[in-house]
Amino acid sequence: MTISTLDSCRQRLWHELLKRLADIARRFPDAALASSLAAEDMVLTHAVCTSQLPLEMFTLDTGRLHSETLGMLDVIRSQYGRTLTVYRPLPQAVEQHVAAHGAFAFYESIELRKACCGIRKVEPLRRALAGRHAWITGQRRSQSQTREHLPEEEHDAAFDLRKFNPLAAWTEDDVWNVVRALGIPYNPLHDQGYPSIGCEPCTRAIRPGEDVRAGRWWWESSASRECGLHAANTKLPPLAVVTRLD
Repeated sequence: MTISTLDSCRQRLWHELLKRLADIARRFPDAALASSLAAEDMVLTHAVCTSQLPLEMFTLDTGRLHSETLGMLDVIRSQYGRTLTVYRPLPQAVEQHVAAHGAFAFYESIELRKACCGIRKVEPLRRALAGRHAWITGQRRSQSQTREHLPEEEHDAAFDLRKFNPLAAWTEDDVWNVVRALGIPYNPLHDQGYPSIGCEPCTRAIRPGEDVRAGRWWWESSASRECGLHAANTKLPPLAVVTRLD
């Protein structure tokens, strides 16, 4: 299949995405795509790679990702000839947190869960974004109630740079129709009932009829299901380390 097999509306979405990413690369040469290796980010990866845009792509390896998710790094390398930069949490911070609260403290309270996310995700993201002027995400408005007013471009007050969400207006069907039309590789967990994929102990398959993010931190209320990467009011600790952990 090719893009021509899509209806005119989705062809337009795809071509607008390519133009949008090219414009971001022109305006912000140091912009980077933050990839969770989920379907939305694979759409963006395909767009960046096939358009040969000079945008860096990176991912956060929290130390608790599914093997299927980590396997997508090799898939991208094989199919597109691109290697994503991988940022990992600081080992000492993880060890201290586990020693103080236990390996599964995130089940005990929202505060402890967000503390874990802060160490494993937010702090590595700060290193990934240090010195940049913009970043790109695969967020969509229809993913959750916390994202329903998501703009396509915004000032990210948490990291003090421009943030682009070029798939903000896309639906889940838009994503999957483009994935299938263009033969974009995707995480096999999506075929096992995981529309949204995070760390293994914090993600479950959803049941028929559930919200697409119902499997993320399923023991919490839907209003709290963000990790801090995309919360505008995230309160972050001082940045002490800016070196990469590849």
